[in-house]
Amino acid sequence: MATVSPSWAYTLTLPHDPRAPGIARATLRTVLAAHDLAQLGPTAELLASELLTNAHLHTKGPYALRLRAADSGRLRIGVWDSDPTVPPGFDDVPTRAAADAEHGRGLQLVRACAETWGAYALDATRGGKLLWAECGEPDL
Repeated sequence: MATVSPSWAYTLTLPHDPRAPGIARATLRTVLAAHDLAQLGPTAELLASELLTNAHLHTKGPYALRLRAADSGRLRIGVWDSDPTVPPGFDDVPTRAAADAEHGRGLQLVRACAETWGAYALDATRGGKLLWAECGEPDL
């Protein structure tokens, strides 16, 4: 008889503090270990780090990390922040940073490393936007 794992989701609300992305990454590692998904660690941590850093750098208020089980062996990482504007490069049209630019490659990394991604502005009641990315077990 096959067993079915219950779905799960965690949300961590973060203050606008420079230590918050690191705390969120530590939480991510703990959640992955608890759900036997540690093999997703490197990719999941890169995706979360880029999305969290973007929220921290480009908003003034709090933001949140949401982790949830997707399909079997997959993880969806979402980052909510209070700004409803979806950043350039995260929609259907990729953007490229200038060769000598010090910033502007984070969302390119997300697009390159995630199996799927998306973004949407939330309604006026909830406010802000949610950027998300999914990763799964690496192909061997």
